Amino acid sequence: MLSRAAAIRRGAVAAFSTVSEKPETGLYGFEVLRTAKGFRRFVDDAIQRSDELVARVARLPSSPEIVRAMDEISNTVCTVIDSAELCRNTHPDREFVEEADKASMRIYEHLQYLNTNTTLYNAILKAEGESVLLTEEARRAATILRIDFEKGGIHLPEDKLERVNQLNLEIAQLGRKFSENVMNKPGFVDVYPASKVPRNMHHHFKSVYQSNFGSFEKQRITAKQKGLRIVTDSGNLSSALRWISDEEVRKQVYFVGNSEPRENIGVLNGLIDARDELAKTMGCKSYADFAIRPNMAASADVVMSFLSDLSNIVRHKADEEFKVIKDFKRRICNEKSADLEPWDEDYFIGMMKSSVHDLDASVVAKYFPLSQCLKGLNVLVESLFGATFHQIPMRDGESWHPDVIKLSLRHPDEGDLGFMYLDLYSRKGKFPGCAHFAVQGGRRLSDSNYQLPIVALVCNFSRSSGITARLSHGDVETLFHEFGHALHSLLSRTEYQHFSGTRVALDVAETPSNLFEWYAWDYRVLKTFALDETTGDAIPEKLVKALNASRNMFPATELQRQIFYSIMDLTLFGEQASKPMDTISTVADLRRKHTSWKCAEGTHWHTRFTHLINYGAGYYSYLYARCFATTIWQEICQEDPLSRSAGSAIRDKFLRYGGSKDPSSLLKVFAGDAIIRNSGGGVIPDIGSLRKEIGL
Repeated sequence: MLSRAAAIRRGAVAAFSTVSEKPETGLYGFEVLRTAKGFRRFVDDAIQRSDELVARVARLPSSPEIVRAMDEISNTVCTVIDSAELCRNTHPDREFVEEADKASMRIYEHLQYLNTNTTLYNAILKAEGESVLLTEEARRAATILRIDFEKGGIHLPEDKLERVNQLNLEIAQLGRKFSENVMNKPGFVDVYPASKVPRNMHHHFKSVYQSNFGSFEKQRITAKQKGLRIVTDSGNLSSALRWISDEEVRKQVYFVGNSEPRENIGVLNGLIDARDELAKTMGCKSYADFAIRPNMAASADVVMSFLSDLSNIVRHKADEEFKVIKDFKRRICNEKSADLEPWDEDYFIGMMKSSVHDLDASVVAKYFPLSQCLKGLNVLVESLFGATFHQIPMRDGESWHPDVIKLSLRHPDEGDLGFMYLDLYSRKGKFPGCAHFAVQGGRRLSDSNYQLPIVALVCNFSRSSGITARLSHGDVETLFHEFGHALHSLLSRTEYQHFSGTRVALDVAETPSNLFEWYAWDYRVLKTFALDETTGDAIPEKLVKALNASRNMFPATELQRQIFYSIMDLTLFGEQASKPMDTISTVADLRRKHTSWKCAEGTHWHTRFTHLINYGAGYYSYLYARCFATTIWQEICQEDPLSRSAGSAIRDKFLRYGGSKDPSSLLKVFAGDAIIRNSGGGVIPDIGSLRKEIGL
């Protein structure tokens, strides 16, 4: 009889055809990673190869060859960085995680050496200045490489350059510590009795017991009372706040979940100070300006002006929505003066959406067994691009967990376009969210040979609902979001690895992922794969309409939240009035100013907001991307979202180019000049489509 994991795996891969097995290899197909200690050799080989290339660059007279050699250095180093990052976040073997962690720090230190190598810098200055680069992409590569060097401080005096190197290393270490604390110190709440938690949620949590003392006929007796331990990681926190009716339990869970890890208060202060010093050493007034300068927005002032205007535009509608939610709570609780608390938001919004639109989460989920959702990804690529996914049996040593499957994306005329690992189930010690990881970027090797991209799509879906895992509609949207990132990597065809896929300006990077979220809401798309696993019936159009109506109930509240996150991120890494910044009171003040909701005194949810690490001063890019994606959907995809013409536009006018073209020009060619506007020396999105979407 099949094991439970094997049965789930079988259901997950049923959507794909297979090809024959291949011989033994190492992790991700790299021979050197047959063992955990192979990461040491992986780094050694990368350092040796990049040093050889540095020596070669010093001898090269030809500018095009200089750019190509520099890109090969980038490819060599990035392959190690990306592989180590994926391993650190997903591998169940602690030895692999620790070796990947060490490898990551070693290769990062070598990257700092490369970024401050004057031989390379002078060579790229020569290549950029000679004007003999024959293609737009080659010229852009030279310019971007030169900017990358200067972001590392190579043009500074030696003492300042040394300090920049120290700060970059410190920033990397602090970011790593922040993320580790979030993963390893989530906090917990013990709830007694267990009946305070809905029975259908008990399997998510660990049973705990406490002694109850009482007397019976003057004899002292002891009884064990069963409770539940709710570990307040992001998934459990979200579920508890959405589904637990007991307000006191929700309050407890909210406070613990938004007050851990406490250690990150100090870590974040250190990160803010280090980034601020780095920016000032580089001649910028703030880290936000330093980080945004290479992007379309060009400056923190441009972004803050955009966000402030958007905050003012949405405030009135958000306040109206807040009053509707508060009135609903008062009716439900039969308390005319009840206030709306932060731990009420998810619960009462969820209740209102379910009651108004008669949505039962279990009914919705039966149309989204994971195997069918994976077929949905196939429907998308075949309809839009004429390509299909095929499952490839993993070679011995290539996979990191039995749940992982590998797919090739194949086109009938073009052959294999790239490869994607799927690691979709939650497990202890794994990265807690959903993300797209690069393993290998694409690049042109010769006129007839292209290095195919390899990516991993990592999610944390629960397998608790039986042999066939079912997804909530929110999970489906998340899957499509990350799939948009994966397609960006798989379908780009750039000369240089440095521009492959998602290696683009930050404020355009989330556009494909936001665009593909729209596909998860369109009935014409959903009916092709969202089938009842028992009857085979397609999801009813009426149910999809109800889902969309539910989604559109409180759009200003959700938009306001994203604006607040973006302003908070920009403020924490903006100009520093005092050191250390009191981030708790700063974030509380911003919440009161830019949302309709109270702040729970003493909480500091931002100390588990990992976007502050990966997207420091860049979280605004999600709002930029939402505006871009909404315009693209309305102008190009909405009329016939599965048409080959829509797919051709998406692939040939946007995804194909990765970061090899100026993003402003790329967007205008793709969706028309009106998609962006110039403002204060930078670029902001046009918000007309967004306003139309949320009824402003």
